[in-house]
Amino acid sequence: MDNVLYIHQFIILAGAMFLALLSPGPDFAMILKQSVTYGRRASIFTSIGIAMGISVHIIYSVLGIGLIISKSIILFNIIKFLGAAYLIYIGYHTLKAKPIKFENNKHLINKHISDFKAFRLGFLCNALNPKATMFFLSMFSVVISVDTPLYIQSFYGLFCIFETALWFIALSFILSQKSVRAFLNSFGKWFNRTIGTVLIALGLKVAFSK
Repeated sequence: MDNVLYIHQFIILAGAMFLALLSPGPDFAMILKQSVTYGRRASIFTSIGIAMGISVHIIYSVLGIGLIISKSIILFNIIKFLGAAYLIYIGYHTLKAKPIKFENNKHLINKHISDFKAFRLGFLCNALNPKATMFFLSMFSVVISVDTPLYIQSFYGLFCIFETALWFIALSFILSQKSVRAFLNSFGKWFNRTIGTVLIALGLKVAFSK
């Protein structure tokens, strides 16, 4: 009977996670920016960072700290405003960034970002995302029973991390193709302005959301 319950929980969690990944948000905007600005390698490390950022939500949900966060308006607002400030910060610097230049043969001149910095951008983007906080709080408080063994809950968490990494790495391969990058960067500074504005708008939406 327990195995049937766990399978039921897993199906609901996996499906909800997939739908959440399909929904455009800060993580998607970050991968788009990294893929076009820095290329595939940086975008992949950012994808891994986003996936590992989920581990933060998994840990506090499994340990029960998520219940405290869900009951404390002050604590949740702290997380919310930190996430909003981070998105606005990244958006502001994107607005200021110079567009990628082209060589005579129309190939992009790659900018450089360290693997660690790319990873850190993705990690903080997800770890400070209140949308992700609410998602995992709801999953681990409504869908997943408190009686579910720790190793089963850990498996659920690892699956979410793997699913997220797989999705954004796949997006990285698509968005970092030279033809895609060249097309998006043909808009020059307007690409940076658009992505920067989107990130700032997402930050403001997070800040003023109830």
